[in-house]
Amino acid sequence: MRDYSLQTTRSNARDVEITDIKTAVVEGNFEWNLVKVETDAGVTGIGESYRGGGIPEIIEYTKRFLIGENPLDVERLTRYIFQEMSGHGGTTGKVVTAASGIEVALWDVAGKLLDLPVYQLLGSKYRDEVRMYCDCHAGEAYAVEDGATAYAEADAYSPEAYAAEARRVVDMGFSALKFDLDLPRDNEPDPYNGRLSNTAIREKREIVEAVRDEIGYDVDLAFDCHWDYSVESAKRLAYELEEFDLMWLEDLVPPENMDAQTEVTKATRTPVATGENRFRVFELSDLVYDHGVDVLTPDPTTVGGLAETLRVADRAEENYMPVSPHNVCSPVGTMACVHLAAAMPNFDVLEFHALEVDWWDDLHTGSDLIEDGYIEVPEEPGLGIELDESVVEEHVLDGTTAF
Repeated sequence: MRDYSLQTTRSNARDVEITDIKTAVVEGNFEWNLVKVETDAGVTGIGESYRGGGIPEIIEYTKRFLIGENPLDVERLTRYIFQEMSGHGGTTGKVVTAASGIEVALWDVAGKLLDLPVYQLLGSKYRDEVRMYCDCHAGEAYAVEDGATAYAEADAYSPEAYAAEARRVVDMGFSALKFDLDLPRDNEPDPYNGRLSNTAIREKREIVEAVRDEIGYDVDLAFDCHWDYSVESAKRLAYELEEFDLMWLEDLVPPENMDAQTEVTKATRTPVATGENRFRVFELSDLVYDHGVDVLTPDPTTVGGLAETLRVADRAEENYMPVSPHNVCSPVGTMACVHLAAAMPNFDVLEFHALEVDWWDDLHTGSDLIEDGYIEVPEEPGLGIELDESVVEEHVLDGTTAF
């Protein structure tokens, strides 16, 4: 068996070793899995893996073979994780997710050691700021009268509630936004077969129409369906919404069957997006080469890290396909995605999914990241962001400890 721990020779200034890898789970609107890589050079890097359970335990396991390795070998060490854990799911799933967070932290370390921002280590800079789309939830409705926003009682899933929230978010400076379009009525009359009733489709159309009437067509508008529907229902819904010029409809059908996804995509002129729950370039290549999707949405904290996402984006670029990374992260993972977006020629727009977390920006030192719907690409070494560990401690998941 090949020895993937093999060290290579380099100058003394870059002869650095990993001394520890630590985790903290922060309870925001999701469970954010934060990662810290410490080195004998006194430089520490931070990263983030996709939300959910089991990730800290896998990261703890990787210390068995990553301690003592050189953190500058970012891609080799990421592959080392896949290889070392290949016998227990290392080529897909949560092992790849855990590796993604470590990889981000290694890029942060490398940038600090080499005095370069991560985007430069990834190869280039195509843009100085990154446009964000805001993932919204209608929730409690707001009435907009004479330019003022006032609380009003209404059905959380009513078209009026969606429209009011869209107006509120656009007034915050966002030029792109997304809502969930899977609703409780989707389960009627049967919660299992994925079929949408005519009533459910009409309800969705009314929501989309209300939002468009409120914010117009100069704002990019997307809707997420969370893999709920059968192929015929996905087609019927996509047809019904064609006139509203959506940025995309996301995750219409379950993700396992690529042929089904392709069938839906090619049946409608409504742009279709998917990709967030695929792992590594191997699980996304066929989708790209078969044009089974119009907009690709890999999650860098899931798919295998920043370099792996660039490999996916390379395939998409060969097929003239835009990439809009999925992102439900804390500021750490979000800034990793910002560097990625700066280095990716076919990047379109990046998700922001923490509008309801009023302490989101408190997690890091420095000023608020998003201004008028954009994040400026930082020029500081590494990710250009540092954690406020007192805030991490304040919001650590119950029953766990921070780092």
